[in-house]
Amino acid sequence: MLNRRILRVKAFQNLYAYEQCKGSNLNLAKDYIKAAFLPDLNSMEVQDKVALTKEAEEAIKLFDQNLESKELLKASEASAKVKKTVLEALKQYHQANEKDHQFLLKNMVISAERIPQLYLSAIELLRSFGKHVEKEVEKKKKLAGNTPIGFGNELNLANNKVLNSLGESETYLAALARNNVNLDDLELEVKEWFRDYIKTSEIYQDYLKIENPSLEEDLEAADSLLKKIIFKNEVILNYFSEKDLNWTENKSVVRSLASKVLKNAANLDQESDGQMPEIAINWDEDKEFFENIFNFTIQNDAESKVLISQKTKNWDIDRLAYTDKIIISMALAEMKNFPSIPVKVSINEYIDISKTYSTPKSKHFVNGLLDVMAKELTEKGDIRKSGRGLLDNK
Repeated sequence: MLNRRILRVKAFQNLYAYEQCKGSNLNLAKDYIKAAFLPDLNSMEVQDKVALTKEAEEAIKLFDQNLESKELLKASEASAKVKKTVLEALKQYHQANEKDHQFLLKNMVISAERIPQLYLSAIELLRSFGKHVEKEVEKKKKLAGNTPIGFGNELNLANNKVLNSLGESETYLAALARNNVNLDDLELEVKEWFRDYIKTSEIYQDYLKIENPSLEEDLEAADSLLKKIIFKNEVILNYFSEKDLNWTENKSVVRSLASKVLKNAANLDQESDGQMPEIAINWDEDKEFFENIFNFTIQNDAESKVLISQKTKNWDIDRLAYTDKIIISMALAEMKNFPSIPVKVSINEYIDISKTYSTPKSKHFVNGLLDVMAKELTEKGDIRKSGRGLLDNK
């Protein structure tokens, strides 16, 4: 299931993408300003290129100064054209940022909610291999006619009790329909993948040696093919990566959920009630956390940059690792806006993210900075914890 750490990572990835978008939007806005002060080649009047260049430089400076507030622009003694151009550039910049914000937020959630479709597709791929085996045996029978022919244990996968029980489960079939899972368009790929990767594998060949496999043996074979072939083979994995832009992060979760479905189908889990595993135990609550950590980090961006700058006086904020700035901003947003999450939990979570997604020295930098900032913000009353959030804040 999706845990909060995975959700934090997903939010971090989309915040990183958002910062990249902001950089592009900034350049486009400045290009707009530069274009506004290019010489008019169609004009019959003499163009003062030096004056135009100075106005463009003045406009870009004003634009940079007024990214967060238009107060300096209002007080500026710049010409009407410069002010009008800067106002339009600022409008375009902020509108583009908001559009990217909403797009990334929506797709971030869609990516998480697509996980059931992915794990069900993995299981359907296993079932498709079984159906393919059955078709191949039927073809051989027709070709043999009245000539006796033995098939040994070739139908083991087709008769796999775990996979077949899923095919008869109303809950499973409803989940397929609800998540729009259908592999009919993969008929050719299923044949090729079975021939090249399943049939030749040691797992499958060992499975064929078993006569009348037990339920446990069917489960072991299906689970091994799932984990060691489907989720290891680059060709097959390309199919999933094309369906999900965040496949690298989602893969381990999808694999775990698919394996859980197989075990539930085998009724080996005494607590199983036949239900499909959800992406989270309390998805509505986790989804709200997911969306809020993304939104709060963006909303508090200017304030977070000031706090970081104050604690890194020997560093230019722009020289800090891009990823570190995002990680620290996320941690600040979480500590200040989620009273039920202990400070130490937040700090430890973002230290772990920095280990994987930032520089080798980031772990110690993020740890030290967040520890100092958390103490000061708590003393000021900017961080207030309640309930579970007080557990480690003594």
